[in-house]
Amino acid sequence: MIKKAGFDTKKYLKAQIKKILNRVSLFDKLYLEFGGKLCYDHHASRVLPGYEVDTKVQMLKQLKEKIEVIHCISAKDIEGRKIRRDFGLTYDDQLLKDMNDLLEIDLDVSAAVVINRFKNEVTAKKFRQKLQNRGIPVFVHYEIPNYPRDLDLVVGEKGYGKQEYVNTEKEIVVVTAPGPGSGKFSFCMAQIYNDRKYGVQSGFAKFETFPIWNLNINHPVNIAYEAATADLGDFNIEDPFHKKIYGLTAINYSRDVENFAIMKKIIAKLVNDDHPMAKYKSPTDMGVNMAKEGIIDDQFIREAGKQEIMRRYFSYQREFVEGDALYTTIENMKKIMEKTGVKPEDRSVVLPARKAAKEGRKRKDMGKGYRDVFCGAAIEISSEPGKALIITGKNSPLLYAESAALLNATKILAEISDEVDVISPNVIHSIMQLKTVIGLSNTSLDVKEILNALAASAVSDQIAKKCLNALSKLKGCEMHTTHLLNEGNEKALKQVGLNLTTDAKLPFPEN
Repeated sequence: MIKKAGFDTKKYLKAQIKKILNRVSLFDKLYLEFGGKLCYDHHASRVLPGYEVDTKVQMLKQLKEKIEVIHCISAKDIEGRKIRRDFGLTYDDQLLKDMNDLLEIDLDVSAAVVINRFKNEVTAKKFRQKLQNRGIPVFVHYEIPNYPRDLDLVVGEKGYGKQEYVNTEKEIVVVTAPGPGSGKFSFCMAQIYNDRKYGVQSGFAKFETFPIWNLNINHPVNIAYEAATADLGDFNIEDPFHKKIYGLTAINYSRDVENFAIMKKIIAKLVNDDHPMAKYKSPTDMGVNMAKEGIIDDQFIREAGKQEIMRRYFSYQREFVEGDALYTTIENMKKIMEKTGVKPEDRSVVLPARKAAKEGRKRKDMGKGYRDVFCGAAIEISSEPGKALIITGKNSPLLYAESAALLNATKILAEISDEVDVISPNVIHSIMQLKTVIGLSNTSLDVKEILNALAASAVSDQIAKKCLNALSKLKGCEMHTTHLLNEGNEKALKQVGLNLTTDAKLPFPEN
């Protein structure tokens, strides 16, 4: 399904690469702090329709001959087994995934891993050994006492000067991390400090897609960034330093503005007045973000930003139900929703899913162990506002609600009549019988079972094959369920590429 675009990736990349190369030209070497996800940015692709999910990969490939990548991680996060919410991976596992992702896309540019805030933690030492066993160079940066307040210590031989030096060869050193608080800035400053000993004039810049500094602070795309970090308490703010010096409004996020005063003092002690970094007068000056250059339909991306805010609302509500989010996060999201003027019910698939749930009451003949429940699901298979076709599914003795919605949607996309059985009833009943034999009280087919049955049927049935091929058209479509999904169903739907939200009500019990 061809979807409307509000963002031109090629136009953006041209402007973004030019900006980075212009910044590089000021130095012998540029340490480019890379914010957000290293390779695949699903948030950006949702709020900027037309932004290709691998845009950063494309940028890195175009700069391939000029870059090498340093991966930073905090010893404290290794010790605390800190987890990335989006992928469900610990920071150390996410770092390994990032390195593997680069190799899989033919970008063998990883130079080293730096473990920051190191104080001989056993888990950090084990992780270092794990990396070294794989032939990956590992360096440690020790925790500096009273960092960053004691500037004489920090910017001195017992501070930055004590850190292990990473000898890099390329013009651009991309500094990335599995999450915030990994010590990227501190690493960059230590490298710049030690580069001076070798006669290298190196510099620093930040690459962050969001917030977009030259969009209005209340633009839904920028507010969607606040929603994405509502659990951290981040918020957008007008850069007061930029306003004072240049008389121009620029949008940054609270942490960078709050930290700039101390960052400026570190830079002042680190370089001479004639150094290009001494000309950084604001957090915005440090950045090289050119995302606005790719926007070709502002109204469309405004709507996309609002949609993302609603998705985030449901995501945090679900985490709150499961005990993984605090009430303060929910309060932050409510304020964000009010500021944007949207309600949960404005998400197009919410009310149809709830309506389907009311029609899907479980009957007593569905097997023992059940109680009366209502489960519904809805999928929107059009990206054009006002032209949406919403397909629903409700739970039944044969299918989970989400399985029914998925199957119904593929039939519509494949232009198959609703009366036609895409999967042989014999196959369905065979799977149900197997579930009974192995002792499962719920014999309805879940998403994985439906997909497997569809794939098996497609071997000999052309109608099933058409439906199987139609699955790719669901990528990027919206879906909502009234109930919590089990892990397998949720993973399968996300693998199809659906943007999934839920009311997070408990479904019928399972074995």
